[in-house]
Amino acid sequence: MSWWPFNSSKPVQKDFVKEYLKNSQKEIPGIRLFDQLSFVVLDTETTGLNPETDHVLSFGAVKINSQSIQVASAVEWYLSSSKKGKEAIQIHELIGNKMVLSLADFSSQFLQYIGNNIIVGHHVGFDLEMLKKIVKPFGLTRFPNPCIDTMNLAIRLDYGLRADRNLIPLKNYSLDALCDRYGIKTEDRHTAGGDAFLTANLLLKLLKAAEKKGINNWSLLNK
Repeated sequence: MSWWPFNSSKPVQKDFVKEYLKNSQKEIPGIRLFDQLSFVVLDTETTGLNPETDHVLSFGAVKINSQSIQVASAVEWYLSSSKKGKEAIQIHELIGNKMVLSLADFSSQFLQYIGNNIIVGHHVGFDLEMLKKIVKPFGLTRFPNPCIDTMNLAIRLDYGLRADRNLIPLKNYSLDALCDRYGIKTEDRHTAGGDAFLTANLLLKLLKAAEKKGINNWSLLNK
């Protein structure tokens, strides 16, 4: 039996998807300052780096309000894996004896959690592709939330909006490299929850750096 049990090309929207879409239609006023913005910083641990063939093992996230990490909001959820063989040892050790959510339960909890917040991640496009694969069978094909990639933001602050990536040493913009640069301790690296917390700390550092460059509201940040 395949890990992916859905084959319908036109899935019906579940009620939790309709509720999420209903609550995510409000646009953020451009004049809002950073301490008036709400973020969900997320990360995933996956079976690999191919959105077509791999899937999510764990999801971690934490919220930021008023430029403060809401520690009590932190979550780390686990999904089952059907990977077999030697390459799966590390994966199954990640899951261990932790409670594993069904795809439906995870999707419902995930969409309720992110709400209409700004989504943040390091290489967030990959995480969202993997998460979209999970929620698609329940009738959701895209996330309407605005997004910020902390790697892209860090590059923008150093090189400007029209930076030529071919001329930039991208290794200097890995999560590890940026945490080292901004003095963020990386003690809980390579877990979804740990990496989400590190990325949240990095975001706050980058927002402070942005303010020093005159980027101090949503309109300027969202260029």
